[in-house]
Amino acid sequence: MSYKNVRPPLRSAGLAAGVAMLMMANAGLATAAPEPVGNVQKAMEDLATAPGVVGAVGGAYVDGKSVGLGSGGSRLLGGGGGRIPANARFRIGSQTKQMVATVVLQLVEEGRLGVDDKLGDLLPVVEEDLVERAHEITVRQMLRHTSGIPDWYAGKPNPDGSEGEDPSFDVFDFTTHYRPLDLVTWSRGRPRTGEPGEKWSYSNTNYTLLGVIIESLTGHDLAAELHGRLFGPLGMTRTYLPVKPPEGIKGPHGHGYYPDASGRLRDMDRFNASIAGAAGGVVSTAHDVSAFQRAFAQGELLPPELQRVLTDRLPGGPQPLGKSRSSCGDDLYIMGGTAPGFLAMTFYSKDGRRQLSMSATLSGKDTAGAGQAMGKAMETIFCPSS
Repeated sequence: MSYKNVRPPLRSAGLAAGVAMLMMANAGLATAAPEPVGNVQKAMEDLATAPGVVGAVGGAYVDGKSVGLGSGGSRLLGGGGGRIPANARFRIGSQTKQMVATVVLQLVEEGRLGVDDKLGDLLPVVEEDLVERAHEITVRQMLRHTSGIPDWYAGKPNPDGSEGEDPSFDVFDFTTHYRPLDLVTWSRGRPRTGEPGEKWSYSNTNYTLLGVIIESLTGHDLAAELHGRLFGPLGMTRTYLPVKPPEGIKGPHGHGYYPDASGRLRDMDRFNASIAGAAGGVVSTAHDVSAFQRAFAQGELLPPELQRVLTDRLPGGPQPLGKSRSSCGDDLYIMGGTAPGFLAMTFYSKDGRRQLSMSATLSGKDTAGAGQAMGKAMETIFCPSS
């Protein structure tokens, strides 16, 4: 469940992971009329033939209206289970973080929180010895991954303390219920990634803590706050945050697979919901994710000064809206997330007029083939003339 943000390399074979909190490549199909649009169904069928892909679904939207839904491959490994419904739900992974960040900043707008409030004043992490230097770390730094708090995800973090490949937990434990602060304990004792505010270093721990802050301030669980503030008002009727294992994805959907220690592929459909949470647990659809991204890009969710907390370039670090350019010369923002068994990406224009949301269920650890294929699918849909 590497709740990593991922940027598809549109001009290379690899897949960059853990790029930036928002995972948006600053490429926004600026002002040109959004025509023509390629065949979404054909693009999903092609995506499903990429190495390691079991099934794929996607939907494209222009000015809030569907211009194509598609599905390729199968629901289950080896062609089983029939075709995935094109409007099926899927896990969106780290795209959840942008939604959680939006809720945090709405609380700031309401005066219930400040972006420069200190973690140690908001949660009992000092008393419980969970986070070093918590009285120096701000909400802004956690939102922007500059807190220096090490990541809880990886079993063997990278030398700088950032997220590594293999998980620190049993991905096949579908039933143990973990509290968010249980996850934070997994990061304790790992090397900090920098001074508070010094530099960007991706860490799921930031968002696990932000989810707890939301619950502490509102008295409601995170799922309720996401629904009340975003999913309900935006008409995201098929989106929810599962919180209790072994809760899975509602309705017919694609199943992803991940190898165990012997190399045998195992079905990850019941991935532990209590691990995901604020770091990457939301389940949604192409329609609903596109509705959120349209509202975010068009400034409907936050005032400009608070939206810039998420979108302004980091001094000396990566741009939360990092650059990527498509072959047809247009730029697109990208949001993405991956975990064992899936990769999901959403491409959208800077003006919020166009969105393309996709999910691929996988049969292994490698996401590179699927990531490259998603970049190609975007170009065939939004740049068909090229």
